[in-house]
Amino acid sequence: MKFYQLLIVALITANLFYGCTPVVVGGAAAGGAAVYDRRTVGSFVDDEGVELKSRMAIFNDKELNSQIHINITSFNGIVLLSGEAPTAELRARAETITRGIEKVRLVHNEMSIAAPSSLMTRSSDTLITGKVKTSLFGIKGLEGFNPTRVKVVTENGTVYLMGMLYKSEAAAVTEKARQVSGVQRVVKLFEYLD
Repeated sequence: MKFYQLLIVALITANLFYGCTPVVVGGAAAGGAAVYDRRTVGSFVDDEGVELKSRMAIFNDKELNSQIHINITSFNGIVLLSGEAPTAELRARAETITRGIEKVRLVHNEMSIAAPSSLMTRSSDTLITGKVKTSLFGIKGLEGFNPTRVKVVTENGTVYLMGMLYKSEAAAVTEKARQVSGVQRVVKLFEYLD
């Protein structure tokens, strides 16, 4: 039991530090995403916990874990499942497990019924995610907008956008994401503040 507690603390700490990497834009250093996040600190931590608990529950389902490729992203209790499952039953099982995790308000199951994607496809998706995140720093004219408030997930060329934004911010983010090379489709999963 102690091993699992240490593992959980290490993973949460690693995720928190990952989000705190400084980004230099226009000569000024911006701190980690958590500093500018519109979620409460409690919600931020809850989302990290939801992702970790979901991953652990799916990992413990040996049949499910061995056959699917899944990404679990939580933002303010709204969970995005992306990836591939070879059958509708396995896709639904992943969703059922995730819905059973405490603090999950809603699940968007965007998993495809397909064989797990190749390493090359996943690498391309990682590159697209980076390009979309970088492009958001080019959005001008929106007072108070901070691109670190947008969570970007790419799966097989489809870009999923999450965050708590005003409608004008969401429109600008969506348009900017659509302009990035390699993006085939943009799916908006925003919570609107107005």
